[in-house]
Amino acid sequence: MTPDDCYDPRRAEQLVEMLRALAQRIMDLDREGGLLGESSALLRAMGDLRSELFRYEVRQTFDSPEVAEHRRIVDEAAHGWTPDAPTGGDEEDPWRKPDGR
Repeated sequence: MTPDDCYDPRRAEQLVEMLRALAQRIMDLDREGGLLGESSALLRAMGDLRSELFRYEVRQTFDSPEVAEHRRIVDEAAHGWTPDAPTGGDEEDPWRKPDGR
């Protein structure tokens, strides 16, 4: 996994602070009666936060090839896979004896 594939914990904390700052700004503007008067600034701030939230979501849900393979194995096992289940191929399993054991 490369550094770009995950979301740095410090960056996550900065995102939380950005969200809190926007929430506080909205509450302050509302209290002062100027909420709609700052619509363009709020749209800019929300756009920046939306982009950062999207980056966070993508990085949080990223599966490396290794993790994806592990998830596939666990999902297969959870849905009733057994060692005796057909493998889907016509070739004989190399570890089995000719009589199927």
